[in-house]
Amino acid sequence: MTENTHGTGCTLSSAIACHLAAGCSLQDSVKFAKDYITGALKQGLDLGQGNGPLDHTYIIK
Repeated sequence: MTENTHGTGCTLSSAIACHLAAGCSLQDSVKFAKDYITGALKQGLDLGQGNGPLDHTYIIK
């Protein structure tokens, strides 16, 4: 488990909205967004003290 969870909620809602805008169903949008968040959390960045940010760009590396 990671402590790098800063921005998780905003990123999840944005990912769902983007998939909906692209024409995906709500069910698929949530699944794709959850998969994206899981990967971004696994690659979270250790910056400073406290909860660091997730890695939004992990998927393009």
